Amino acid sequence: MSASATPIPAAGGKSFTGFTKLCKGLAIILFLAHILVQLFPSATGYLALIPARTIPFAWNLATAGYIEQTIPGVIVSIVGLLLFGKVLEPLWGAKELLKFIFIINLSTSACVFVTTIVLYYITQDESYLYTPLSGFYGVLSGLLVGIKQILPDQELNLFVLKISVKWIPSIVAFISVAVSFFLKESMAYLPIILFGIYVSWIYLRYFQKRLEVGLKGDPSDEFTFSSFFPGFLRPILDPIASIFHKLFCGRSARSEGTGEALDGSQFPGSGSIEANRRRERGQRALEQRLAEKLAALRSTEATPPPPQQQQLEDDASDKV
Repeated sequence: MSASATPIPAAGGKSFTGFTKLCKGLAIILFLAHILVQLFPSATGYLALIPARTIPFAWNLATAGYIEQTIPGVIVSIVGLLLFGKVLEPLWGAKELLKFIFIINLSTSACVFVTTIVLYYITQDESYLYTPLSGFYGVLSGLLVGIKQILPDQELNLFVLKISVKWIPSIVAFISVAVSFFLKESMAYLPIILFGIYVSWIYLRYFQKRLEVGLKGDPSDEFTFSSFFPGFLRPILDPIASIFHKLFCGRSARSEGTGEALDGSQFPGSGSIEANRRRERGQRALEQRLAEKLAALRSTEATPPPPQQQQLEDDASDKV
C-alpha cells in the first residue's frame, strides 16, 4: 500500500477521532489496570514482572505489559495505542493487530526476564530480581515498527517538525538510551522499549502472514535490520543481520527464497521469481474474490421485483 493511501495522523485536527473498537477496548483495560494498582498496590506484586517471582507467577509475563504504574505512563500508552492502532488496524485487521500485540507483549516480557536474570548473575545485585517491571512501551515500540514497515516514506507532522516515519523507531531507541544516562528511574523502561522494537521487527520480518501477497514475513530491502540505522553503518550491520536471517529462516528460506542449487550455488534472480509468483497468486485470488462480489451485486440488481410490486408498477403505468 502506498504511503499516500493511508496518511499518518498529524498532531491536532482529526487525530483524536475515528478510533477502532479494539484499540478503545484495550485502552479501557490499560486504564482499569492502572486504577487497580493505585487502589490496591499489593496487586503490583502479582501482575507486574518481578523476576524472582516469575517462576511461580508465570502469568506476569503476559500481564506486566498492561500495568502502568504512573499517570504519565498510562496517558502515553493510551494515546499511543489509539493513534497507532488507528493506522494499522484498517490495514492488518483487528485479528492480526490483536495477535501482534499479544505476541510482542509476551516476547518482550520474556526477553526482559532473561536479561534481568543474566544481569543478576553477573552483578549479584538483587534489585534486578525484585524491581517490579511493567508498561505498555514494548508494544508501542512494536507498533511504530509496524508503521515503519507499511509507510516508510510517509512524513509525520509534529507541530513544526516533519520526520520521516521510517526513522521514528530508531529515534525512540536513541532517546531512550540517552535519557537513561541521566535519569536512573528510566533504566527500568529501556529494555522494554529496545526489546519491543527488536522482537516486533523479527515477527514482521520473518513470521507475519501476508495473505494479500501469499508471503510470510517481509523480505524487502527497505525492511532489513540495517534500515533502522544510518547508511554508513549498513555495510557493518548487514553481515551481522545475515546470521539472524539464517537462524530464523533456515533451510526452507534458502531453498524457496534464494533458490540455491544442490551444490550450494545460487540461481540468478530465483528469489525474486519465487516472490513474484507468490504475489501473482495473491493478486489472482484477490481479483477472483472481487469478481465474485461484483457478479453477486449485478445478479441482485437484475433480480425482478416481487409480483405485488410488479403489479403496482403496471397499474401506475396504465394510469399514466
